[in-house]
Amino acid sequence: MKKNTTAEKDFFAPIKAWKFLFKKPVTIKVPYVKREAAERYRGFHINDWEKCIGCGTCAKICPTDAIKMEEIREIPQKYGEKPQRPVIDYGRCSFCAMCVDICTTGSLKMTREYVHISKDPEDFIFIPTEKGIHGIENVPIGWTRDENSDLLELERVEMEMLQGSERVKSFIEYVKGYSKEQAMHEAARCVECAICTDRCPEHMQIPEYIKSIWKDDLNEALRWLMKGKESENYFGANPFSGVCGRVCTHKCEEACSLNNRGEAIAIRWLKRYIVDNIPEEDYGKILDIKPSPKNKKVAIVGSGPAGLSAAYFLATMGYEVDVYESLGKPGGVMRYGIPSYRLPDEILDKDIAFIQALGVKIFVGVAVGKDIKFEELKEKYDAVFVSTGFSLGRSTGIPGTEHPDVVQALPLLREIRDYLRNGGAKPKVPKSLVVIGGGNVAMDVARSIARLQMQEYGKVDVKVTSLERNYEEMPADMEEIEEGLEEGVKFYPGWGPIKVKVENDKVIGVELKKCVQVFDENGKFSPQFNENEKTFLNGEMVVEAIGQAPDYSYLPEDIKNKIEFIRGRLLTNEYRQTSIKWLFAGGDIVNGPDIIHGVADGYWAARGIDEYLSQKKEG
Repeated sequence: MKKNTTAEKDFFAPIKAWKFLFKKPVTIKVPYVKREAAERYRGFHINDWEKCIGCGTCAKICPTDAIKMEEIREIPQKYGEKPQRPVIDYGRCSFCAMCVDICTTGSLKMTREYVHISKDPEDFIFIPTEKGIHGIENVPIGWTRDENSDLLELERVEMEMLQGSERVKSFIEYVKGYSKEQAMHEAARCVECAICTDRCPEHMQIPEYIKSIWKDDLNEALRWLMKGKESENYFGANPFSGVCGRVCTHKCEEACSLNNRGEAIAIRWLKRYIVDNIPEEDYGKILDIKPSPKNKKVAIVGSGPAGLSAAYFLATMGYEVDVYESLGKPGGVMRYGIPSYRLPDEILDKDIAFIQALGVKIFVGVAVGKDIKFEELKEKYDAVFVSTGFSLGRSTGIPGTEHPDVVQALPLLREIRDYLRNGGAKPKVPKSLVVIGGGNVAMDVARSIARLQMQEYGKVDVKVTSLERNYEEMPADMEEIEEGLEEGVKFYPGWGPIKVKVENDKVIGVELKKCVQVFDENGKFSPQFNENEKTFLNGEMVVEAIGQAPDYSYLPEDIKNKIEFIRGRLLTNEYRQTSIKWLFAGGDIVNGPDIIHGVADGYWAARGIDEYLSQKKEG
């Protein structure tokens, strides 16, 4: 048995305490007598406005409701921040310091100041700055957060995935997904500041669906994903939550307030957890979308994320929607541009199936401009939305690119995906490959060919070269680069191609020169090279992945002459309406390649089409 080490109470302790009865009390005549507070004293607050991001976590945790967030006009709106600062009511404050202990940036501290005298109650409500309540420099610091008082869990729950040496052997999805316990644990880290919502192009209601996970209410979580703020025209909804739960660029995580001191909430993986754990057949019952028919028809050209998102939102409003897709399956870049190890077909199919369940009709293998004239759409439908994406590749134009073994990235990715679906011919698998480009498309090509090489030859020989001088400058996501390295891909940043070298009618590699600058002082693309520093990368095949371009051949000339283009993209208003009232546009051809931007374009286009047709009806 464990020995009781608690000291026994002295029988005479109460009698000994009587001696304090006759001691003179210490009296401090405030403010005439100043007594220094203890080093860890919890006095009045200071706040470093340069560090503070206005997240409002301090206000949420305050047990006495003593903190409010106030908009400060002088603070500019920035991604990852809110133009707000905490206002503290010392008539309510209990000086518990929980606001300091949970501060996501460490900007909030407490001083050793404890005296403030005023006859005006309003003087006890103030916005703390670095100068404290009395506006003095170098205020003596009292309570600050330490490792024992920190209320935030700063490390995220790691996502399980196959190791690089294993995942490069196949195209099987290598990210395994959270378990229920992992998801709830990760969800519990969220402070519900909603800065992520501001950063998301679609303004998804992220804290709301994360809280639903924490409550273990996945039905509610799905409603937040698919319906957003239902009372506000589905604001923040995302019909491609399954897709975005895997391949979203997740800028929301960059804005996460926990990033300031630790690791961001795994927002993308939590979204995936919701969708993965609700069967497709339950969607209809959970979401219960029953719009009133409006007896108006809308045509959509292109079945990528923007086109199908617009179809979804229009269907929820009661419109009849027909989608025209030139390829054999719907999904656009999601179907043909993203490798299956990142986005399996069944996940995309699940998202699209619910859109079709709302009555949306998708006509595949129908090319607008060829199989059906664009003018016919105008005659048959009340409005038209075009979202044809970037289907054409860009070439460096260097000598040797005319060789058949120098190919464009997107057609190659499409060929690989068709082959893996048993629907196409086997693509050429080179023993050695050079990829020119530093974006995510270049990573997809490199990692896809690496898998085919491993299956064919048992080893990887893929080299990626780009103008950007280091990994940080490269436009690809850092996780894509890191995972490529783990899979055996080699990177050569900071080199520009001179020519593709061909011998005996065969490609043998790419000659390169050193790039010393990519952009000028104004941020304009203006690469500069050291012509004396050159190198050579061997490869029997070369893929150009330096960007894509739109194809507007389906548009009649009279339409092209009436709409405006800016650097190859269509100009629209905030509702994605072109200068032709009945014609709307979105996706890559408006805002560039990004799935979540495409979803946002689809949402605002649907709102714009609804407003246009409503006004037309009233007129």
